[in-house]
Amino acid sequence: MTTTTTTKLKLLSPATLGKLKLDNRMILAPLTRCRAGDGYVPQPINALYYAQRASAGLIISEATQVSRNGIGYANTPGIYNQEQIEGWKQIAKAVHNKGGKIFLQLWHAGRVAHPSLLEEEEIPIAPSPIAANALADLPYGQPPHVTPRELKLEEIPIVIEQFRQGAKNALNAGFDGVEIHAGNGYLPDQFLQDNSNQRTDKYGGPVEKRSRFLLEVVRAVVEVWSKERVGVRLSPSSNFNDMHDSNPTATFSYVAQELNRLGISYLHVIEPRIRGNVTIEDDGKGLGAKFFRPIFQGAIITAGGYNRDLGEAILQSNDADFVAYGRLFLANPDLPQRFALNASLNKHNRNTFYTSGEEGYTDYPILE
Repeated sequence: MTTTTTTKLKLLSPATLGKLKLDNRMILAPLTRCRAGDGYVPQPINALYYAQRASAGLIISEATQVSRNGIGYANTPGIYNQEQIEGWKQIAKAVHNKGGKIFLQLWHAGRVAHPSLLEEEEIPIAPSPIAANALADLPYGQPPHVTPRELKLEEIPIVIEQFRQGAKNALNAGFDGVEIHAGNGYLPDQFLQDNSNQRTDKYGGPVEKRSRFLLEVVRAVVEVWSKERVGVRLSPSSNFNDMHDSNPTATFSYVAQELNRLGISYLHVIEPRIRGNVTIEDDGKGLGAKFFRPIFQGAIITAGGYNRDLGEAILQSNDADFVAYGRLFLANPDLPQRFALNASLNKHNRNTFYTSGEEGYTDYPILE
């Protein structure tokens, strides 16, 4: 194992995010691990997992559904009832006891939910009745996604209120802030992109209307948290969950401009080299942190297949302010220390990403 001390990395330098002082610029990316307990309640093993990674400058929690029927995968946690709030309280406390900071990611799966996961096997909701041309991930297999039910105009404020209440519940659970998941083909993203949104009312058509849902969610959440404690995650170049837009440059430029006007803390961008769950060669034509830098004046978190050198390089170029690490942080709970020492890294075990128990979750070794 290499443990040679190296020149101070910008990755490891202190930074301010909104009004939060962070020990470094390394972010634990939101990682769905499907290890919530009965009733979608966080468990002690989840608290251990997050506390092990508290040396991150900031932890962003796994995607957390804001309503019972916002769930997209089995055994993911919720933030819509008191039992879940109590479970999350233990996680926030465990992270804070280790000196860390943690945001909750607010999530609604929309059309990529599946009736077998929903109450009374309801049909998933979406902006338009267009099924994702992809497969659902369920405990018993991977069936095709069903055609969702189009949200009625009068129902949309109800869903926005679910995000607002989720933000309130996160505040009560002791988090340091929240991130709105508006990427990866989930509900806000489904409203944004025109392959999944073919409405003709005030939530569909031109980008100004397609972005209305996300912007109203952001305004609702900012009413709960100060704008300095709210971020938004986007995946403008991803085709995950069958997402695409006829003019992504125009769509996401407008979205970034409007989020900038709202003054939120950060924009969290998944880089173009991540297509679905696959890392590809970046051809330079996608919309990543570099594209958004001139548009969005708040902090930019970049995510997508980074290692130590690539993360340091994008910070040195000033195209991003923070770098989110997923699989590397999963397999290396002490990743900042390993980067500081240029130490060897544990390899992740993909076979245990979405299983249960401690294997591939809380049993990765740390440096002695």
